Amino acid sequence: MKANITCDDEYEAQKLMSLIFIKEDKETYITGIVNVIKNEMIISLKDKSAHSVLLKDEENVEKFADFIQSVIDKEHSLVSTKMIKSIIEIIKE
Repeated sequence: MKANITCDDEYEAQKLMSLIFIKEDKETYITGIVNVIKNEMIISLKDKSAHSVLLKDEENVEKFADFIQSVIDKEHSLVSTKMIKSIIEIIKE
C-alpha cells in the first residue's frame, strides 16, 4: 500500500521523513499521534519526545493518520519512504 502525503513545505517534509525513519527491521520511531490541530500533527516517538509537523491541509493529516495507524499497531510495516519536494511517498506492506 502506498500513500503520498503533502507537507506544508520542504522543511516539514524533511522533518517528517526523519521522524518516520525506517530501521533495518522495518520499524518506525513513531509511536502515536498525540494531537491534531487543523493541519498540524503532534507525533510521539519511542524516546518519549513529541514533535510537531505541518501538513498541507487537514485532508493530508487525516490521510497520514489513517495510513500510519496500522504501522503503529504493528499490523503493517514500512517498506520505504521517498521525498519529492514537499511530498513524501510512503509504502507499507
